[in-house]
Amino acid sequence: MSDPLILTALLEPSAQSKLQSLRDAHFPPERNIVPAHVTLFHALPGAELASVEAALDAVTSGANSPEAMLGPPRFLGRGVALELRSEALAALRARLAREWAPWLSPQDRQGWRPHATIQNKAAPEVARALHARLLAEWTPRPARVAALRLWWYRGRPWELRREFPFLTP
Repeated sequence: MSDPLILTALLEPSAQSKLQSLRDAHFPPERNIVPAHVTLFHALPGAELASVEAALDAVTSGANSPEAMLGPPRFLGRGVALELRSEALAALRARLAREWAPWLSPQDRQGWRPHATIQNKAAPEVARALHARLLAEWTPRPARVAALRLWWYRGRPWELRREFPFLTP
């Protein structure tokens, strides 16, 4: 059995940099081993790599980068995330989910609530404080999805397999 694949979205450089700086400031350093990301699928079958890559080529080739809105913050109980709202990315994910339906894990079959986790495994009071601070300070802002990233999950950290860029308008 092949190692599973993870599919994430990479935002345009300014938004990605902001997410990464928040993650670096608030994520436990020993757990901050992959870059800031928005997960589209948690566990695609590695044995289907060729089909997965062909589908990703098809949805990104010649396609403009999807528009998105980054924020508001979401309280996760022991962490905080920034929501990502994008009708275009949601439609793309739904298309892939239909195509890959026989392969999807129970987690990937559930409703998709896109977000970038910037704090995790924190004490609840620490997470609540960051969430309150971000609610007061964070203004949702437009961003674009620059690329999709396909990762091998072979333990920690993830191993980047390939990036599928969108066209920049």
